[in-house]
Amino acid sequence: MDIRIPGFDAPLFSTLQHIMDVADDAEKSFNAPTRTYVRDAKAMAATPADVKEYPNSYVFVVDMPGLKSGDIKVQVEDDNVLLIRGERKREEEKEGAKYVRMERRVGKFMRKFVLPENANVNAISAVCQDGVLTVTVEKLPPPEPKKPKTIEVKIG
Repeated sequence: MDIRIPGFDAPLFSTLQHIMDVADDAEKSFNAPTRTYVRDAKAMAATPADVKEYPNSYVFVVDMPGLKSGDIKVQVEDDNVLLIRGERKREEEKEGAKYVRMERRVGKFMRKFVLPENANVNAISAVCQDGVLTVTVEKLPPPEPKKPKTIEVKIG
């Protein structure tokens, strides 16, 4: 912020101006995203997924070609957030070989999904076959409708 008043170039006013500039810079740095946030946002944007709902389950399908099961982690956070993450590592270069073009994505990937209330977080399975990870979250059975309680009326 630049505030100048003609005729007031005294040291006090320049000091106040400096303090206001420092406060503006501090506010900008507090509002800036952290490195972790930016890294996670890139990892999430680069990991497309399909979500299907079946009568008894939710199914999450994520393409992960070339990954081993040890490179993939499936977790539940905060009792209702499904977290799928992992890392694709760069192949070690063999002697005498060099990359002419590298287009396949390497690095970390991650996706988070907020699970609905009827998801059974104790019944989750994950299978990776032919480069496709399929995570199945079973649904909880619907609550039984409450029967009205009948109260006997006594004649007094």
